[in-house]
Amino acid sequence: MEFLKAFLLTALIFIPLERILTLRPEQKMLRRNWLNDLVFWVANSQIIGLSLASIVSLTVIGSGWLIGDSVHAAVASQPAWLQFIEALLLADLGFYLAHRAFHAFPWLWKFHAVHHSIEELDWLAAARVHPVDQIITKGVSFLPVFVLGFSDIVIGAFMTLYAWQSVLVHSNVKLKLGPLRWLLASPEFHHWHHSKDQQARDRNFAGQLPILDVVFGTLHMPAGERPTAYGLDKPMPQNYVLQLAYPFRDTANLDNPAESPSGAATPHAGAGAATNQVSA
Repeated sequence: MEFLKAFLLTALIFIPLERILTLRPEQKMLRRNWLNDLVFWVANSQIIGLSLASIVSLTVIGSGWLIGDSVHAAVASQPAWLQFIEALLLADLGFYLAHRAFHAFPWLWKFHAVHHSIEELDWLAAARVHPVDQIITKGVSFLPVFVLGFSDIVIGAFMTLYAWQSVLVHSNVKLKLGPLRWLLASPEFHHWHHSKDQQARDRNFAGQLPILDVVFGTLHMPAGERPTAYGLDKPMPQNYVLQLAYPFRDTANLDNPAESPSGAATPHAGAGAATNQVSA
């Protein structure tokens, strides 16, 4: 099975990497709730993979009349390196907007809160995502790349970067990128997004390109600092089935960022923030 091969390859790379470049040495390799995330990895790979394949196929077929062969030809005629940059910018812009929406709207946050229930980050933590969350976010990110007709090699390169970087940014790895940290998402960048500090959690929405958070005023990456704790302020059941059902329960209101203490809807702190918290 392909997903099993991918899992074993990822484990062979990241388990030693997390031992060599450990960000939090006190964290155990078999940390709390690792088995729950393993279930997410196995189950979601099937649910999300089949769903996205169907959505992309139907969208590409249905949009053929709208885009036109001339647009496909123009896009495909560009050098591969230029196509890759365009695809990366376009896809990550879609990811940024979808991700930000999951923080801004209460009914979407209920799904995304499953991902934020992670209390110890490592390479396996990337798998804990509600299928509805992942299907919508990846759909918004991937569909323009497929519809516009970028070449197969460019799409393959982008998909490979997306998959590996999503694991890297969650990993328990201390990685110094220097000036490149503004261009390439890293654990330093994404760990702040999982912080219990709501001001930090409602920042750093980009998947690959932190420059998008700079542009939209949502970057939080203070030099020499790191989050003190991850997760939600209120507990969530650490069980795959219960977490799948959680967004559909009437009581699901974990750290809802789009509601005030009185229950009235208010703009999300991250979605409306105008102040950058950045340092060189």
